[in-house]
Amino acid sequence: MDGFVVVDPRFAAMVLPNAPLELLGEGFRWLEGPVWFADHQVLLFSDVPNDRIMRWTEEGVSTFRAPAQFSNGQTRDRQGRLITCSHHGRCVMRTEIDGRIMVLADRFEGRRLNSPNDVVVKSDGSIWFTDPPFGINTDYEGGKQAAELPARVYRLDGDGRLTIAADDFDGPNGLCFSPDESRLYVTETGRQFAAEPRRCIRVFELGGDGQSLGPGRDFHRVEPGFADGIRCDEEGHIWSSAGDGVHCIGPDGALVGKILVPSTVSNIAFGGRHFSRLFICGGQRLYAIYTNVRGVAWP
Repeated sequence: MDGFVVVDPRFAAMVLPNAPLELLGEGFRWLEGPVWFADHQVLLFSDVPNDRIMRWTEEGVSTFRAPAQFSNGQTRDRQGRLITCSHHGRCVMRTEIDGRIMVLADRFEGRRLNSPNDVVVKSDGSIWFTDPPFGINTDYEGGKQAAELPARVYRLDGDGRLTIAADDFDGPNGLCFSPDESRLYVTETGRQFAAEPRRCIRVFELGGDGQSLGPGRDFHRVEPGFADGIRCDEEGHIWSSAGDGVHCIGPDGALVGKILVPSTVSNIAFGGRHFSRLFICGGQRLYAIYTNVRGVAWP
């Protein structure tokens, strides 16, 4: 199958040989944060170094917001509002239905967050996000600033209470829940500029309260490159960005197959009519491919 690597025979039924990888747009600097709006049939995504959020529809690509506080990861909350991680603002913010922007979290115990990177919303409305210093280490994606906190994963509750979900990370990056929300997967990108960064996908079991995490363990190591953005499909497979494309990983942590992409992939999102179209942020280009699986659909 051209464009695919089948490691496990089940992967052959998850992809479509007559649905090629499509180029939807190019000429960007570095793409991140794809999020699908099913009610509008629109994909929003971040062009981080260009400080803008872009909009894709079947009619083409346009600018949704500029400047955009050097936005990175994005998702929607249970009311359908846009939740965005800002490097420059060092915060997580929400776009209200009327277009107003509200900062939801920018400090923990009086100290500024580093540069929130990626974000997911659980069914109970809690917002979970990673906070590495990547966006403030250089001027390219937000501007050099001093880190005031360790790299962590946080949980933001509906009452505004911010708590540490996990703190044994060098550089937490992408994250997603399993379909039943019994697991949280988090990519460990490692310490930026380190000679041998710690890199893998880690998995945490949620406690009975649905809020606390058990001890994390290494789940899978993506090669070549490393895992950045990740998504889960309805069957519990993890789809991860990688140096050679998008990797599909089984719930047991074993590689199932690959979709080859001609540029380094940073982040991905399921969308389209049935949430079976995979949108791929590939460096300076936006791609998409139809699959024979459906991503976890919300909203």
